[in-house]
Amino acid sequence: MAPGGGDGRRNGEAATGQQANGGNNAKAKHGCVCGFPVCACAGAAAVASAASSADMDRVAVAATEGQIGAVNDESWIAVDLSDDLSGDGADPGVALEDRPVFRTEKIKGILLHPYRVLIFVRLIAFTLFVIWRISHRNPDALWLWVTSIAGEFWFGFSWLLDQLPKLNPINRVPDLAVLRQRFDRADGTSLLPGLDIFVTTADPFKEPILSTANSILSILAADYPVERNTCYLSDDSGMLLTYEAIAEAAKFATVWVPFCRKHGIEPRGPESYFELKSHPYIGRSQEDFVNDRRRVRKEYDEFKARINGLEHDIKQRSDAYNAARGLKDGEPRATCMADGNQWEGTWVEPSENHRKGDHAGIVYVLLNHPSHSRQLGPPASADNPLDFSMVDVRLPMLVYVSREKRPGFNHEKKAGAMNALTRCSAVISNSPFILNLDCDHYINNSQALRAGICFMLGRDSDTVAFVQFPQRFEGVDPTDLYANHNRIFFDGTLRALDGMQGPIYVGTGCMFRRITLYGFDPPRINVGGPCFPSLGGMFTKTKYEKPGLELTTKAAVAKGKHGFLPLPKKSYGKSDAFVDTIPRASHPSPFADADEAAAIVADEATITESVAVCTAAYEKKTGWGSDIGWVYGTVTEDVVTGYRMHIKGWRSRYCSIYPHAFIGTAPINLTERLYQVLRWSTGSLEIFFSRNNPLFGSTFLHPLQRVAYINITTYPFTALFLIFYTTVPALSFVTGHFIVQRPTTMFYVYLAIVLGTLLILAVLEVKWAGVTVFEWFRNGQFWMTASCSAYLAAVCQVLVKVVFRRDISFKLTSKQPAGDEKKDPYADLYVVRWTWLMVTPIIIILVNIIGSAVAFAKVLDGEWTHWLKVAGGVFFNFWVLFHLYPFAKGILGKHGKTPVVVLVWWAFTFVITAVLYINIPHIHGPGGKHGGAIGKHGAAHHGKRYELYGWP
Repeated sequence: MAPGGGDGRRNGEAATGQQANGGNNAKAKHGCVCGFPVCACAGAAAVASAASSADMDRVAVAATEGQIGAVNDESWIAVDLSDDLSGDGADPGVALEDRPVFRTEKIKGILLHPYRVLIFVRLIAFTLFVIWRISHRNPDALWLWVTSIAGEFWFGFSWLLDQLPKLNPINRVPDLAVLRQRFDRADGTSLLPGLDIFVTTADPFKEPILSTANSILSILAADYPVERNTCYLSDDSGMLLTYEAIAEAAKFATVWVPFCRKHGIEPRGPESYFELKSHPYIGRSQEDFVNDRRRVRKEYDEFKARINGLEHDIKQRSDAYNAARGLKDGEPRATCMADGNQWEGTWVEPSENHRKGDHAGIVYVLLNHPSHSRQLGPPASADNPLDFSMVDVRLPMLVYVSREKRPGFNHEKKAGAMNALTRCSAVISNSPFILNLDCDHYINNSQALRAGICFMLGRDSDTVAFVQFPQRFEGVDPTDLYANHNRIFFDGTLRALDGMQGPIYVGTGCMFRRITLYGFDPPRINVGGPCFPSLGGMFTKTKYEKPGLELTTKAAVAKGKHGFLPLPKKSYGKSDAFVDTIPRASHPSPFADADEAAAIVADEATITESVAVCTAAYEKKTGWGSDIGWVYGTVTEDVVTGYRMHIKGWRSRYCSIYPHAFIGTAPINLTERLYQVLRWSTGSLEIFFSRNNPLFGSTFLHPLQRVAYINITTYPFTALFLIFYTTVPALSFVTGHFIVQRPTTMFYVYLAIVLGTLLILAVLEVKWAGVTVFEWFRNGQFWMTASCSAYLAAVCQVLVKVVFRRDISFKLTSKQPAGDEKKDPYADLYVVRWTWLMVTPIIIILVNIIGSAVAFAKVLDGEWTHWLKVAGGVFFNFWVLFHLYPFAKGILGKHGKTPVVVLVWWAFTFVITAVLYINIPHIHGPGGKHGGAIGKHGAAHHGKRYELYGWP
């Protein structure tokens, strides 16, 4: 516990009781050494009496434990977007000022208790089933028996790894009304902490620049204090095309952002908004709204036209400037900016120092930091038909960053870009919290930033390292053919982990506490959680204390007091300016000062220093990528970065709100989807074979959190056993050797219990996770496809890397559609782009069709006389085909048409195989009616074989 933590709750209750006589008298104030605006040391939510928070009163509240509120069609959580201070779903007996900024709700016992019981029932049944299998060997095919036992053991083990972390799913609901009441002032200013938003892009051709521009516009228009919101775009391509697209977005934002604020527009990504069939408005007359919307739509169409013409305009402009310079043939032809200066990044015609992977670092401030006070826009006029006279027209700060790249340096892909952004943003704005988004993700819910910050400011939230939002996607066909939504993982697994130490970090839509990226330990550690509270005392840690208030002053920073750093100063690099920013980021009191927002000045010295911390050589002989920042050495830097925080004792939170917080773009077709899964699964295995293996993590890791990490780093191994189970049963119809020699009644009883409990568990999980049965089935279907293709390839690639020490390279997932979206928005999902990952699923489909056809032919031919003995194996074959149906449709079908072609091809292959087997005697040998004369010895031998195996 932190100092004073033992009596904190009682003190909080006393403070609450004193407020009954509030009136106009000053309420009792209790100081706290931690300095948080919402006190965590006392174990209760309270508004701190910081130096600049004289207008706010400290309020201590006791935690409230509510029931699950209204459930909408897509999520457990319904966030109240209005300013109604009653609080949707809140306890009516608790006043607004006494409520916490978020509440924790338990899953209903009618769902959770049977769910937990059935997990152990299935575990016992599966154990008995494996014991039966081990005690009933198949001596005629011993290799088959041993291999099948190993596969069944692995399936049970992997199921247990996936199921145990789901023992305590919970629900956390942010209360935005309480957040507004405590942090927003009547004059329009706010005490909310600063937030730096990172957007990363690497290729403007594979990642459409219009999507990137929409992401930036949605961030600028989000409902968060303007002076506290800073947006950074990291362009790893270093291309002028991306920079000018963002510059155009900054110009359009002067119209788009005030329009959103005036009419309460949702969503605030213009592309998605203008695609809506209905356009609700808030606060003004319908005629005013329609006129404004028509004008803004015209401005947006012109903006898109400029974006689409940028590539041609840049080339034409550069040719003109180069011609004016009188360049000769063979001389480097520069790419020029609008003012005629040469672009410092990648040129259209690459040359030395101006090519991809070899260019200088670039930092440009496109929108400077706004003033602290509100600025109302101009009234409507002849030149400006939009009336913004009652709207705050300030825009958040916008910075373009392209880190330096040089040959001979390992730039570490996205992880390196994120670390460069972390240092650059620290020099410029240094907000205590960071949100990272991919360039194809836009803010769909304008309240998303406020919802996430609730979990950073609530009770005991100073031990929370990051808040993970679920990933949602648009551009997915209504049937979600390739399971892009992955709701089972996000709303099932991640929500369940929130009841342990917290969800894992999944790469985008995640809000960080900045100091966790600098290697700091949490102020205290309690890994017990709701399931194992007694474990908290075993791992209590108090050696780390936040730096005192004196370290947040400008004088202290100037003196360079770095003794509190968790690592030596040299681990952070040679920039004193950067290291001097850490005291402010490591202590929350600066963001309680409203005047602190005006201190952000992007002058020439600041920009020069921000470029210096983005150089290619900056991280040499430092802790970046190992002990500081995003972790290097794997393509899934997200998972291992979150893992490194969890083993220090930090916690994380899951925030699912409706409307969805962020929406991204899904891979455009089956090929890109498989490459995406290949990258994820390969990165998971890389973690398993590295020093970050969760088996050897610290004791600060929650026991079931460790199980979850073991599962996330070993799941691709399932491919080795699944390939066996999807092919051998079908081939057994041809060879006559089966996995089970003679099934007994107990075999069927155990099998029925194992399968039955699995289905019931799935139904219960669907209920408490808030997903549909169809999504569960679709998830299972794509799991089969991915296991047979991407998972298998990942295992092979990582084994090659481990044995031969060869690096693994991946191409960027393309999300640029190539089909005619106007005619069919999902046409590109079914465009066949061949990849070697498709070979294995195609072979499995053919093997199962051929195996079923052979079994059918043997029965028709009289070689096998019992249909029931064939039914079990044939049913399993069709179960495999059912799971691979989306894959077959993806490579053969067309969207909008009945996929008859898939069924026709399957039937054609089935019939041809059966006919050939019956009519070519030497294939099936003696025993059938077409097998020629059969002697008594042959018939006796054939009959004896059936007596031995018991089933075909």
